[in-house]
Amino acid sequence: METSKALHNLLNRTVVRSNSIYGRYLIAKSDTKANELLVEELPLVHGPKCNGPTVCLECYAPVNLEGCIADQYCSKCSWPLCSNCSDRGAFYHYGWECSVFSQAKAKFYPVQSDAKGCPQLDCITVLRVLLVKESDPDRWEREIAPMEYHNEERRKMVDVWNADFVNIAQYLRGPCRLAERFSEDLIMQIVGILEVNAFEARTTLGYALRCLYPITGILAHNCVPNTFRTIHPSEGFKIRLRAMCNLNEGQQLQHSYTYTLNGTSQRQEHLKNGKFFTCECKRCKDPTELGTNFSTFKCSKCEEGWLLSTNPIDRSCYWKCTLCTFQTSNNAIQKALSVMQSEVATLQAMDPSPQKLQETEKLMRKYRVVVHPLHFIQIGLRQNLIEMYGRVAEYELSELPDVMLEHKEELCRQVLHVLDVFEPGLSRTRAMMLYELHVPLVLLAKSGFISGVLTAEALKLKLLDVIAILNECVDILQYEDPETQEGNLCKVAQQAKNQLTQSVEGLTVAE
Repeated sequence: METSKALHNLLNRTVVRSNSIYGRYLIAKSDTKANELLVEELPLVHGPKCNGPTVCLECYAPVNLEGCIADQYCSKCSWPLCSNCSDRGAFYHYGWECSVFSQAKAKFYPVQSDAKGCPQLDCITVLRVLLVKESDPDRWEREIAPMEYHNEERRKMVDVWNADFVNIAQYLRGPCRLAERFSEDLIMQIVGILEVNAFEARTTLGYALRCLYPITGILAHNCVPNTFRTIHPSEGFKIRLRAMCNLNEGQQLQHSYTYTLNGTSQRQEHLKNGKFFTCECKRCKDPTELGTNFSTFKCSKCEEGWLLSTNPIDRSCYWKCTLCTFQTSNNAIQKALSVMQSEVATLQAMDPSPQKLQETEKLMRKYRVVVHPLHFIQIGLRQNLIEMYGRVAEYELSELPDVMLEHKEELCRQVLHVLDVFEPGLSRTRAMMLYELHVPLVLLAKSGFISGVLTAEALKLKLLDVIAILNECVDILQYEDPETQEGNLCKVAQQAKNQLTQSVEGLTVAE
């Protein structure tokens, strides 16, 4: 094993290691308690996501350049720059690509408003990394050049590779006149480094971008992560990595590079196509996904049996019933999943409405005879319902009867049960779900007290339970940037907690 001394000096609680399986990765330098800070760093660069819309090159807000609106262009290079950023100086844009475009007279061509993306902006983040290499070659060699980029695997994705080669490599070397400074191979290496290692972030207003972090970017993957990251747009997109649970000295730090609430086949496909590896973590190799049955189907031949994959990381495997002799191909299972996912996607495309809520309930009932109650399709539908109950017409919180409040409570607890397994400890998704859970619990407690079902003492105990739930929610969200949606929710949860605490104190005085 090798240790990067240069990176080691930048870290307080972690050490860099490398081997043939993971490449470079991080381990805990010492025993670490949950929530403790492991890594804190600013991005090497940040920039627009690939295949995204036309955005301001400073703040990433979408801009409409049809009709050649003068105040949406940079006055120096004529590339997209909103008037707000122009007025404030646009220091990030001016410090990077502006001079390159100005000197080369590289013209920006607006896309039609109905276009799916703006391929001309795909070069921006790559160019910013190239300029770092040029200005600080030692840092490039120390921190960025060793990053994985999987060019051989990416070449096999011919359409994507060719699009990147034309839109980025040839564009930078041609119209941008950088052929003598940067080779095609180097440019395509950086394209791969960004695709494999960059993190998505959002501005305080919710606009998407991507950031490249030299240290955090080398975290190993696991579908049950043991670290939790927060990105702080108001601090220059600084990233902070914390322990999600207690860690032992020498334990590998792991993060999930896919959505943990997807089933095994969906996670594997995402990692294979986007990160170019097959995950062989404990969860992926377990047909029951650590006892949750998150990808399990009901057997169609017997009433009590469950269909489980005989080898979840092998697409040529077959699925076998736990009770009877029935078995079927993985291809048949994936076709059934594809049909269900298509139905769910059609439903999700609808605007929030009473009809959408009702149709979501129908779809969940329909799938009860097809998949396990905790199947990821069902969990996704529960998440959609949780968001709608209390927020759409005819289903506002003030109008929900106790039976529907109990239903929302149960939906929340089922999602939390899965999160207890896949995201134990410090989890943003868990915090959101805890906040959703507290609302029906408060309303049910008050309803029970008003109706005489609950005594004052029983009401007090119920409210104390809710305070504990909100306390956990706040404990998780306190690490978020206060200017973000999650940071604002932390403030709201704290206010709700304070109000309930006052209510409990009032009940105590009344006693």
